[in-house]
Amino acid sequence: MDQYSTPSNFTVDAKATTVDAVLRHRAKTPNATLLRKLSGDTWVDVSAKTFADEVDAVAKGIVASGINPGDRVALLSSTRYEWTVIDYAIWRAGGVTVAIYDTSSPDQVQWILEDSATRLLIVELPKHRSQHQEVIAAAPALTETLVIDEGAIATLTERGAAVDNAELDTRHANTVASDAATLIYTSGTTGRPKGVALTHANLLAESAACTSAVGPGLVEGNTTLLFLPLAHVFARAIEVGCIENKVVLGHTSDIPNLVAHLDKYKPHYVLSVPRVFEKVYNSAKQKAYDGGKGGIFEKASATAVEYSKALDAGGPGFVLKSKHAVFDKLVYGKLRAALGGNCIGAVSGGAPLGDRLGHFFRGVGIPVYEAYGLTETSAGILANSADDQRIGSVGRPVPGSEVAIADDGEILLKGPMVFGGYWQNEKATADSIQDGWFYTGDIGKLDDGFLYITGRKKEIIVTAGGKNVSPAQLEDTIRAHPLVSQCLVVGDKKPFIAALITLDQEVVPGWLERHDLPADTPLSTLATNADILAELQEAVDAANKTVSKAEAIKKFAVLDTDFTIETGELTPTLKLKRNVIHDSYKKAIADLYT
Repeated sequence: MDQYSTPSNFTVDAKATTVDAVLRHRAKTPNATLLRKLSGDTWVDVSAKTFADEVDAVAKGIVASGINPGDRVALLSSTRYEWTVIDYAIWRAGGVTVAIYDTSSPDQVQWILEDSATRLLIVELPKHRSQHQEVIAAAPALTETLVIDEGAIATLTERGAAVDNAELDTRHANTVASDAATLIYTSGTTGRPKGVALTHANLLAESAACTSAVGPGLVEGNTTLLFLPLAHVFARAIEVGCIENKVVLGHTSDIPNLVAHLDKYKPHYVLSVPRVFEKVYNSAKQKAYDGGKGGIFEKASATAVEYSKALDAGGPGFVLKSKHAVFDKLVYGKLRAALGGNCIGAVSGGAPLGDRLGHFFRGVGIPVYEAYGLTETSAGILANSADDQRIGSVGRPVPGSEVAIADDGEILLKGPMVFGGYWQNEKATADSIQDGWFYTGDIGKLDDGFLYITGRKKEIIVTAGGKNVSPAQLEDTIRAHPLVSQCLVVGDKKPFIAALITLDQEVVPGWLERHDLPADTPLSTLATNADILAELQEAVDAANKTVSKAEAIKKFAVLDTDFTIETGELTPTLKLKRNVIHDSYKKAIADLYT
């Protein structure tokens, strides 16, 4: 069994909790800026003392609401400042935060509330309460529901006014590192979500290990703008890591206006999933084509990739440096400005980024450090850093962790950030943790300790001819085309590999204009448009060059709709729910083989 480990450079005290940092910052540096929150169009600094006092006030309200140490409090909300306040307040009161996506269906919410035996539910908007009204009424352990936009913070603060500080201090003193801090239910590309129980020790180990091991490091005084859903473990790890290290944290869920927020906030770090980086690249490319500068962008893109690769091979020569300097003024500077102008690096997680985008962004001057982890590993457990990076890989194990490759290619993991088991699910725990190793379900390979993700065990397609095909690489290459939103490769037990492709509806208007077609041309017409199909065939041909002939896509179809989170075809981190899509588009898939 091929394996690699990185020695630990930290310890987590048996009495340590996530709340310690909040109390420590208030005592030692009360005036230091710890967060920023949006007030209208202005970002307002929040000091360590202000934040800690607000956490205490809300925690007292949670105590006054009858929540005992170890009780579960569920939080259903998009990413916003109040999420972090309430999260830490739950911990301050000795409770366990149950994270729920604001896009969850009533069935999902029902399962999570029942399985976790949640006693208090806090939702973001009145519509969330009304959407889940029947589920809330039926939840057996639930005693109350509060709404953030109806004054939940003020209600809890007022309710807790009579609770003594000593009560919070006693609960804090009685909480230990091995206690559960949160339940995060796996969004699940298949099956019913499982509750991943992460302890304070898990979250603190993740923060300590990743402080200097991921990207350019978490440096006090630097800033980041969090826009990933806080119900996801990646965003949660960012939250804790920033509070621990005094990296100034901002929140937004206003994705349509994200560029404007980045421009005002000017973060030092951008932390996101690969699909967002793909969208940044594709949008810039399409904008260039719409403005008649497509050729310049293509040359700039090729130069950025060439320049990045040269950095790993002795450095770029004079000619390449000169070309790079020209495109830096014409193209790269504008891309950096779109991220606020202060960005020293980005971190990508949640799915493989691929070396194409990795080299492009590094060549542009925004190195994207790819990391790898799962909910069960408290987010990143392998990562690239500024001093130790290999583009195309997800890096080496962070301090204190270990990776191994089983005989069948499955990735196995160990480390203090790895969870101890699923909530009330001994069978699932026994299936996933064996001999101290967590079995990820992902397939990969090691090269000098750097891990390369090659597929997912459950997603391997076996054709009628017996050929094993991993769809990820094909899909990634096809999604690189600006016209493409999503791609699903199919072919299990079929005679050949095929694909379903959806169009990016943000890009379509520019394409229609360039081709002198009406702006209201429906997607159903574009799905059979000869020019569209020809461009997409080029994307498929490029993907086919990355695999053997037996693995190549022989046929594809363009759908007249897109896969979305709302329709249940994507997870909240934009991963394909393959079983759902197969069921929803069974006729379209069948037609590929008629």
